[in-house]
Amino acid sequence: MTMTDSAAHFDIDLASDGLLRLKAFGDWRARYMKPIDAALRDFADDSVGRDIIIDMSGVARLDTAGAMVLQRTFQACQNRTVNSKFIGAHDAHAELLRQIESHLAPCHVEPFHRNAFLKMTERLGEGVVNATRAMLELWDFIGHTLVSGAKLIVRPARMRWRATVHHMEETGLDAMPIVGLMSFLIGAVIAFMGAKILRLFNAEILTVQLVGIAVLREFGVLLAAILVAGRSGSAFTAQIGSMKLREEIDAMRVLGLEPIEVLVLPRVIALIIMLPVLAFCAAMLGLVGGGLVSWLVMDIPPALFMAQFEENIGINNFYVGLIKAPFFAFVIAVIGCFQGMEVEGSAESLGQRTTLSVVQALFLVIVMDAFFAMFFLEIDY
Repeated sequence: MTMTDSAAHFDIDLASDGLLRLKAFGDWRARYMKPIDAALRDFADDSVGRDIIIDMSGVARLDTAGAMVLQRTFQACQNRTVNSKFIGAHDAHAELLRQIESHLAPCHVEPFHRNAFLKMTERLGEGVVNATRAMLELWDFIGHTLVSGAKLIVRPARMRWRATVHHMEETGLDAMPIVGLMSFLIGAVIAFMGAKILRLFNAEILTVQLVGIAVLREFGVLLAAILVAGRSGSAFTAQIGSMKLREEIDAMRVLGLEPIEVLVLPRVIALIIMLPVLAFCAAMLGLVGGGLVSWLVMDIPPALFMAQFEENIGINNFYVGLIKAPFFAFVIAVIGCFQGMEVEGSAESLGQRTTLSVVQALFLVIVMDAFFAMFFLEIDY
């Protein structure tokens, strides 16, 4: 390897007796070590355990950095026999190499132990800052989505109906079996547990009111939203995130297409349309499950169940469940698309964003449901 006449460089020869001979030339000072350090490390890694002779007769100048590099290479290669040695070194260079030899061992670094309370406080502060930044970015994304939606209202010809219908099928019809089955079972469980408690007071007939209010007002729409958040919200993040990794979104912008208009709005509109449908089906199947358990466990025939239901359950409970569905759908779809847009250039980031999408959607759905419950309670509806 040759750099310039004055800079440090070296040549490597393999002698007939199997010895490695490294011939050093030029100025071996700190300023010239960086270009050859990697090459010397590679040479040392490839020659571990070999006998080596380092010929320093061509070294013009040497400082501590150069001496440490030479000693490190020598100790990494040598087989600790009498054949390994330095030759041709000036007296001053030989003395410097001798002094450096005992200082190559790595220093033991004491681990830094931080105060646990301060570390906890720092992590708490970082969490608050990150949560605030994420909330502001989400609000910004929601604003862009609403503005793009307003533009579509003005110019409906730009709406991508085919993509919207595709996502309606994907998020609505394909989710119907799992949502229906879970709602049926939840209605059955509510009726069964309510019957066991109400039987203690000889009030089994009130199971009808319990099932009707719980399923229509809360569990139908909430269960549908939770299943959609785990199923469709994560799918939105994975789909858009994969496009981000393949740079397809950048290609859209180059072609003059707006990613929010092409990717986000069809998914948001599709979910806003289909989640009320899923909530309605979930509520109906929940009532069927509760009515079946009431018939089999408490001997309440379907005719009596329906009569009690019509007499005691107001239509407002049904409306409350459907009113919440579009708001839940908007939050789930926006968060899923937002996290997909935030994916960076790695598969690990895609996994993290998909998980975060589901967690944030579930959290906000529960918070919004609590808000709606308090709101409707205050207005006595």
